[in-house]
Amino acid sequence: MVGTANNFRMRHAFSVVNGEQEAGINSAPPSNAGSEYGGFEFTREDVYALLNERMRYKNKFNYKERCENMMDYIKRLRLCIKWFQDLEGSYLYEQEKLQNALDFAESRCAEMDLIMKNKEEELNLIIVELRKSLASLQDKLSKEESEKLAVMDSLAREKEDRLTVEKSQASLSEELRKIQGELQSANQRITSVSDMYKLLQEYNSSLQLYNSKLQTDLDTAHENVKRGEKEKAAMVENLSNLGGQYMSLQDQFNSCKASVDDVAKQKDVLVKEVASVRAELQQVREDRDQLQLQVQTLTAEVVNYEELVVKSNELKERCVSQSNQLKTLQDQIEAAQNKLRVSDLFAFEAKTEFEEQKKLICELQNRLEDAELKIVEGETLRKKLHNTILELKGNIRVFCRVRPLLPEDSPGADGKDVSYPTTTEALGRGIDLTQNGQKYSFTFDKVFMPDSTQEDVFVEISQLVQSALDGYKVCIFAYGQTGSGKTYTMMGKPGNPSLKGLIPRSLEQIFQTRQSLQSQGWKYEMQVSMLEIYNETIRDLLSTKDSSRTEYGSNGKQYAIKHDATGNTLVSDLTVVDVCSTREVSFLLDQASHSRSVGKTQMNEQSSRSHFVFTLRITGFNENTEQQVQGVLNLIDLAGSERLSKSGSTGDRLRETQAINKSLSSLSDVIFSLAKKEDHVPFRNSKLTYLLQPCLGGDSKTLMFVNISPDHSSLGESLCSLRFASRVNACEIGIPRRQANMRSFDSRLSLG
Repeated sequence: MVGTANNFRMRHAFSVVNGEQEAGINSAPPSNAGSEYGGFEFTREDVYALLNERMRYKNKFNYKERCENMMDYIKRLRLCIKWFQDLEGSYLYEQEKLQNALDFAESRCAEMDLIMKNKEEELNLIIVELRKSLASLQDKLSKEESEKLAVMDSLAREKEDRLTVEKSQASLSEELRKIQGELQSANQRITSVSDMYKLLQEYNSSLQLYNSKLQTDLDTAHENVKRGEKEKAAMVENLSNLGGQYMSLQDQFNSCKASVDDVAKQKDVLVKEVASVRAELQQVREDRDQLQLQVQTLTAEVVNYEELVVKSNELKERCVSQSNQLKTLQDQIEAAQNKLRVSDLFAFEAKTEFEEQKKLICELQNRLEDAELKIVEGETLRKKLHNTILELKGNIRVFCRVRPLLPEDSPGADGKDVSYPTTTEALGRGIDLTQNGQKYSFTFDKVFMPDSTQEDVFVEISQLVQSALDGYKVCIFAYGQTGSGKTYTMMGKPGNPSLKGLIPRSLEQIFQTRQSLQSQGWKYEMQVSMLEIYNETIRDLLSTKDSSRTEYGSNGKQYAIKHDATGNTLVSDLTVVDVCSTREVSFLLDQASHSRSVGKTQMNEQSSRSHFVFTLRITGFNENTEQQVQGVLNLIDLAGSERLSKSGSTGDRLRETQAINKSLSSLSDVIFSLAKKEDHVPFRNSKLTYLLQPCLGGDSKTLMFVNISPDHSSLGESLCSLRFASRVNACEIGIPRRQANMRSFDSRLSLG
């Protein structure tokens, strides 16, 4: 025999099964796998040799030797599994350490991020306030500068105006002084002229008096002449004497007349001079009035100039105060810039520390990814070993899926009645249900929590689906109460690719693998059939004829279930369709879903009222090796169990419920018989159990999904489902066999 205990080598623990050197495992606690079996270590070759070991017997009919070899093989498998569990424990311990370090680093990073965010927010607020104040100050500064420029311009203009005013004032003052001097001289001249005028008036009056005196003298002279003429005669004699006197008098008269003429001329000249003086005086008065007006305007300008000087002083003071304000603002800006530099420095230091923490986190994440990779590899190998043991035992694998709470569930439901243990042994495999204060614990091959996606579920069964291409009979069926999510698990939600169920995903994987195996010489033919068991009647869901329902099914046909000698199950007259692509199967699934019996109850708006069976028969032939394989994939969506008191079914719904519960009760009887290893198993009690006979009692790889609801009102049904699933998981149905041979010409479809 290959791979016996003597072939195991004693050596130091290796890091991973795939042979890669990893540093992280050295920090894990030492394995105690040899505490029971001598401290053996396994290499990758040992594990694969153990898995691929074939039993060789000297005598095929020596069952004792076969049992001893099988027990020895199982013992070595247990030893290997124990070693992998210890290795997995060390990986989990390392992962926990790395996870704790990562959590600590993430918490530290989160704190740093929070501090950074708070500081950044504070700095941003300060910067925003400073920017706002800076913008307002800059606006004020620009306004003040513009006002200052305007004031400086006005001040310059005022200075220029003041200089011009001072110059004009100086010139006007000089002119005023000149005019005042001229005015004084003119006043003096006026006073002198007025004095002269007075003198002339006195002289004129004196001349008038003198003229009147002369006139009187002339009159007296005329009188004297007359008197003389009168006395001429008397004085003829004295004529000679008086001639000289007369001549002298005549001369005097002429001289007086000439003097009078001179005085008259002088009078005319003086009158002209007085008129010219009066005109000059009038001109001087007009000039004086003009000068007085100029003096008044200059006085007003001087007053305005004084006001401008006051304004200029005020503007100077304002400019000085604004300059002081600008200095204070500049000081504030410099202080804000200093604060900003300090905050930038602090931010740079925090950023540096953040980068270091980020590098540390990346390193921890890399180590965690390596540890997770090791765990995934170990988990994959553990699953393979576990599947090998299950296949050797012949047990039915059971997966449990808990649907999330829905809005239509009972008010106040919080899902706390269902919990999941976190111990290493039960992590991902255990489920606890609490009813009336009592806790019930169950362990299955896998437990999917409400947040598990359709992809997560399919990943766990993908290898099982792959077995159908390898020539095995595979059966996957969903069990549970009405509204627990069976149809959603198997079919998914139409129209949403991310919510596709197991049936569409399985078909996609099969066709993709079929395409990839063509390069190795494999060619596959695939046939599909779909039926439902409604009220203990088989109905063909792919029939293209009239779909009217009778007591015998569609079109009045009565379908019979037959088992041949090779363990295959045939359904007579069932429609079989050859398919070549996923699109064709999707079209057939849509056709079947529209033909399936669905009804409304108080527990489910769209309740499946029949058992749905999808069968894919696969025939593969390798042109290189001339090897042929025949595989069957059965995917079954059972109708949901329900209580009449809760579903409120009447009429047709009542008959459907009774038929569903009867067939599920028959399934329970079969499971109980298998669990007790009774000689007689009642497969014929219902069409469902008779159809599933090869899956439950033959050489098929069988997996059951038990779907439960976390709603508080469904705890009783959920507990019954979990108990039933535990019994199913304990059933041993035999070791699955691969159907492979060199040639086979039987291509009829069967359920396996």
